[in-house]
Amino acid sequence: MADLATKIKLYVEANSKTVNFHPITGNVLVQNTGSGDEIAKWSIDGLAQPSDSDLSSYESAANTYESNDTVDRKRRTEYLNWTVQLDKLYHDINDDKLDKTGSWYTHIKAVKDANSKG
Repeated sequence: MADLATKIKLYVEANSKTVNFHPITGNVLVQNTGSGDEIAKWSIDGLAQPSDSDLSSYESAANTYESNDTVDRKRRTEYLNWTVQLDKLYHDINDDKLDKTGSWYTHIKAVKDANSKG
């Protein structure tokens, strides 16, 4: 089951608005009341607070979003830092390997293949 905050984010974005979950300065506050997460504060100008059924309609999209976010975070830990990647690109260009045989491409492909999105 997707997080309430993720469903709210998707609902707000679908209505061309911006959500800020900061506990003090944010326009939406989600709190756990002991029986689950609930919207404790809603102050997005021009957008009504969503009903439970509004948010339920975002369940599938939110699950996909969260799954892809997990994959993205995992990939970021496995990619080499940008200076090493630039060095790989330099050497690939220098060795005329700016194609699928180059070291930069093979590294990036290996990370993406090991951490594929749905």
